[in-house]
Amino acid sequence: MVKGSQLSQLKAALSNSGITGSGHSKKRKRAAPLEKDKEKRAAKLEEIHRRLNPFDVKVTKLKHDVGGRRLKGITGKPAQSKQAGIEQRKKSLLKEWEEKDRAGGIVDKRFGENDPTMSLEDRMLERFTKERQRASKGTTFNLEDEDDLTHYGQSLSKLDDFDNAGLGLGSDEEGETSGQIGRDLVSKTHFGGFGDEDVDEDEEEGPARKKSKAEVMAEVVAKSKEHKMLRQLERDRNDNVRHELDDQFATLRELIYAPDPSSSGSNSIPLGVREPAVGSPSEDATDSVVAKLLPEGDEYDQHVRELAFDKRSKPKDRTKTEEELALEAKETLEKAERKRRRRMLGLDGSDSEGETGKPRGKRKRGADDLEDDFNGELGEYDGLELGAGLEEKVEDSGEGDEEGSNEDEENPDEGPEEDEDGGESGDEESDDSEREEGEHEQLVATFKASKGKSQGKKLAKQELPFTFPCPETHEEFLDIVENVDDEDVPTVVQRIRALHHTSLAADNKFKLQNLVTVLIDHILYISSPPTPRYSLISSLFPHLLAITRAYPIPAAQHFNEKLLLMHKNLKRGISRGSLSPETKTWPGSSELSLFRVIGLIWPTSDLNHAVVSPTRILLGAYLSLCRVRSLQDIACGLFVSTLFLQYETLSKRLVPEAINFLVNAVLHLAPHGYEDVASIPGSFPSPDFKSELCRPLSMKAKAIKYLVSRKAELSSLMNADDDDEQAKADLLSLSFDLLGLYADLYKGIEGFIELYEPILAILDAIETKYLLEQHNTRLSKLTDSLRRLLKFFHQARKPLLLQAHKPIPIPTYIPKFETSNSSYLRRQDPDHEKNQTAKLRNQYKQEKKGAIRELRKDARFLASVEQKKQVEKDRAYNERMRRVFGSIEGERAEEKAMEREKSKEKRRAGRK
Repeated sequence: MVKGSQLSQLKAALSNSGITGSGHSKKRKRAAPLEKDKEKRAAKLEEIHRRLNPFDVKVTKLKHDVGGRRLKGITGKPAQSKQAGIEQRKKSLLKEWEEKDRAGGIVDKRFGENDPTMSLEDRMLERFTKERQRASKGTTFNLEDEDDLTHYGQSLSKLDDFDNAGLGLGSDEEGETSGQIGRDLVSKTHFGGFGDEDVDEDEEEGPARKKSKAEVMAEVVAKSKEHKMLRQLERDRNDNVRHELDDQFATLRELIYAPDPSSSGSNSIPLGVREPAVGSPSEDATDSVVAKLLPEGDEYDQHVRELAFDKRSKPKDRTKTEEELALEAKETLEKAERKRRRRMLGLDGSDSEGETGKPRGKRKRGADDLEDDFNGELGEYDGLELGAGLEEKVEDSGEGDEEGSNEDEENPDEGPEEDEDGGESGDEESDDSEREEGEHEQLVATFKASKGKSQGKKLAKQELPFTFPCPETHEEFLDIVENVDDEDVPTVVQRIRALHHTSLAADNKFKLQNLVTVLIDHILYISSPPTPRYSLISSLFPHLLAITRAYPIPAAQHFNEKLLLMHKNLKRGISRGSLSPETKTWPGSSELSLFRVIGLIWPTSDLNHAVVSPTRILLGAYLSLCRVRSLQDIACGLFVSTLFLQYETLSKRLVPEAINFLVNAVLHLAPHGYEDVASIPGSFPSPDFKSELCRPLSMKAKAIKYLVSRKAELSSLMNADDDDEQAKADLLSLSFDLLGLYADLYKGIEGFIELYEPILAILDAIETKYLLEQHNTRLSKLTDSLRRLLKFFHQARKPLLLQAHKPIPIPTYIPKFETSNSSYLRRQDPDHEKNQTAKLRNQYKQEKKGAIRELRKDARFLASVEQKKQVEKDRAYNERMRRVFGSIEGERAEEKAMEREKSKEKRRAGRK
């Protein structure tokens, strides 16, 4: 190895390798190819560079060297890698960094400008070709593609302002003088001489030429005449259609103004033409005479005059607000009530004189009366002076006002109802130990029991007043409707709501809230035995629903009070003995009516509800705790089961109490062969089966021939005796129907097989020979549907199976050796998922470290670039300042030299 400096070692290495000096042999006749020489030269230079710079190669020492392995990354070249990274960043990152703050720029899109392979002549030829193509496409007058403005295809910059203006200075052959327009210009450009020049055939066959102004104007005039002719044709066509319609007007008028078929058959005669007298010629002759007397124009004018007498449409009033509608309804009712009282007292019906109280005589009928406001001499009144349309309007306005008054509802924490409720809850806690004691309480007081109704039937039908006070208690409401028929009670409630609308007074809201409780009490009152009036409940229900929706919290509180009272009565009856015929445990007609109203007003599909949830619990308690003692109890239980069916129509919740009661009702009524409870299939509790009170409830075989199949009526079944065979038949039919409806309701639950297989067995055990034909028909339909449903459920149900998967091996702790990879010393987890997770985590970690490393390199590269820029900027600044200071120093030196010369001159002159 040559000793010395790096330079001497480099020279010696280059000389020994034959790159420099006389290393080549002169006897070599044929030189090697140029490419091979370049490759060899580069390889020799690389070898020399590697040998002279041993720190350029980095070698990683292995901890455990195993022979035969091929490992990557043992040796590295950090200098080359660094230089390659810098070069790559110069190509990508540096350009992005330089362009990041650039907002715009001029992009040269001229043809061939960015193509280095094209010469200057090729670029000019390409541009000329593109311009010709653009001109051939008819874009001559496009201002966006041309630099200069054009006129008829010619650039305005190339035209003289006085060219072709006809203002020649000299005279021509025709003797034109200066200042006059030439004849040719007048004949071509003015309105004259168009179309005089004929186009030669040779010119048509030749290339397309630009049209002159005369030709252009000729085309414009031709097109204008064509459009004018088309408009004239369209106008003529419309006139023809109009004349045809005028000709057919008489026919259309006969269709519109057809004579009344109920009349004597005479045709309608136009106004101004007298009707022919008796004994005159026939109608045809009369029409012919009239047609001769009246021309066509006069007949048309006559029809127009007749149309002038038609009723014209009037502008409608604006849409009134809820407050205005409520006030208008109230004023209408008060006005009608004042008129009714005046008529009752024999006074006049006018408001102005009614206030003074002085009656006046009847107004005479005038000649201009239109039959609309004349009452006649006999005073024809129907008791309700409001028309049907006005009454409907009043009712609709009252409904809308009540429904719209939800916004006026106050916070439930501030109402007086909460104080009453809170006080009642305190009474409940104090009387909790004495619930089972005391007599059975009525839901509504029985004061004035049917007193008003009995008197009302004897009295003649009186005129219904128009204004009523808002009752605060149920007793006041009974006083109001004492002599009012049932069909007029909803009208009374509607008028009370209209007179006490929320928008009319501040206290009306509390009055209407109290009206909810009054209506609930009245529904309980009219549904009480012995003569419940269910039709009146149906007519009062819309009003109760509207007010309940407007004030739900007070209504819910009153409903809960009634439910609490019913629950207390149930506990009292059970404590006294549920099998005693004297105790009252099952609900009556009034309680059942209340349950029905609750199901219609409140949402029964909610899982938790303030009113429906206690109602559902109370109904279940009736079916599960009350014992069957008579047919009335069975009728009541079937009605409760019907209510449950209506409650659970949407939610489809299972009600085992209803199913159990229906099965027991069938066992009580139908003939069968079961002797004791143990022989009944299934696990249905039957505490009253074959008891002393229930034995007479079974249908008798001898009475079958006297029975008929009819629809069950609640009012008759609630008062039926135990010996009424027809009531037994009706209840059995209702039981079969309810079992079928519940089966259709619960056909989607998982335990349908366990629920209805025992029921099907019980139905199969019924002795059909002792039943009516209609009973057998219903029973066969019910059993067939149950068998079909059970068959489908058996086919769809599959036994439980273990999950089908590969057998799980017993866990072992034997080391696992991988034959495919010899790196067994690395951390390996026996669990494959954990192992893959660890690999992904390690890979993520490596990628993150690499990304951080690259970002740091990018930052260093950009910092170096900025540093170089700053250094270059500082160098330029220093150089500029150096030149400036040099120039200033030269000027200062000259200035000082000049000052020295001046001082010398002064000293020479003797001046100092």
